Amino acid sequence: MPLVTTKEMFRKAYEGGYAIGAFNVNNMEIVQGITEAAGELCSPVILQVSKGARAYANHTYLVKLVEAALIENDIPMALHLDHGPDFATCKACIDGGFTSVMIDGSQYDFDKNVEITRQVVEYAHEKGVVVEGELGKLAGMEDDVKVDASDAMYTHPDEVQEFVERTGVDSLAIAIGTSHGAFKFKPGQKPQLRFDILEEITNRLPDFPIVLHGASSVSQEYVKIIQQNGGELADAIGIPEDMLRRAAKSAVCKINIDSDLRLAMTAGVRQVLAQKPSAFDPREYLKALRMERAATLLLRTDQPVSTIAASVGFSNPFQFSAMFKKYFGLSPAAYRKKG
Repeated sequence: MPLVTTKEMFRKAYEGGYAIGAFNVNNMEIVQGITEAAGELCSPVILQVSKGARAYANHTYLVKLVEAALIENDIPMALHLDHGPDFATCKACIDGGFTSVMIDGSQYDFDKNVEITRQVVEYAHEKGVVVEGELGKLAGMEDDVKVDASDAMYTHPDEVQEFVERTGVDSLAIAIGTSHGAFKFKPGQKPQLRFDILEEITNRLPDFPIVLHGASSVSQEYVKIIQQNGGELADAIGIPEDMLRRAAKSAVCKINIDSDLRLAMTAGVRQVLAQKPSAFDPREYLKALRMERAATLLLRTDQPVSTIAASVGFSNPFQFSAMFKKYFGLSPAAYRKKG
């Protein structure tokens, strides 16, 4: 199956009252883990790449990793540019095989945002590529996107209809209280999202796909593992999952996840290296990371072994079971039974 745009994904998500996960990727392990888990669940998925990821991993390498994932997983998959800073970056991604781009003009005034967004839309639509725009400013930091809390602002519902009509965007990222990075809320602070703003935007833009950025839930399990193995992540608190589910039942068709992936991988690597300080072969400690994560899922969930195998990067559950037994001395089923 070739790469697809998000148009059909969002139509089905809107009608079904759910959101598509959009996961930031920058290396092979993350691409494998996300796409093989999505494949096991027969779920559409959006793989998104930021300007920073393109600089780190190289545009061509990332595109080829995604193409490999398409060969291995027969599911609807879109390749999206996250937070495109300018027309040139968006054009490079459109010309380079992406099926969706975001132009982030939220740092500009309304009219300037409309101008640069419309420029990207006109070029993208000629090439069959869809475009995500943004109104409002999220606090926090993600790659080159840095906004102080004092400069953050909610999306104004009275602007959304004019923005969509003047730009022709296919989806719209809004600010209702989410924020980039792992440090979204402070201890003792009750996470709050402005569902009243979301509801008003939905009323003004019926049947139009809305996007939530900065929506990682920041698993406290991973935060604790990092802290226990030499990391410093005090006060890392994210968006409660029940709020994300509520948003998905409304007009939100795409939920961006980045920090959770970074935390999961960092927690696994730190834990394995702390347990095996002599390890120096990335293949060995990254394999161990996958096995440790699989063991946790076996004990804490009732997911089938095939699902767990896919979530840690194995499309073949028999290969996973053999490797798991070699690592732990027990088959996955026996390990789960032993508790």
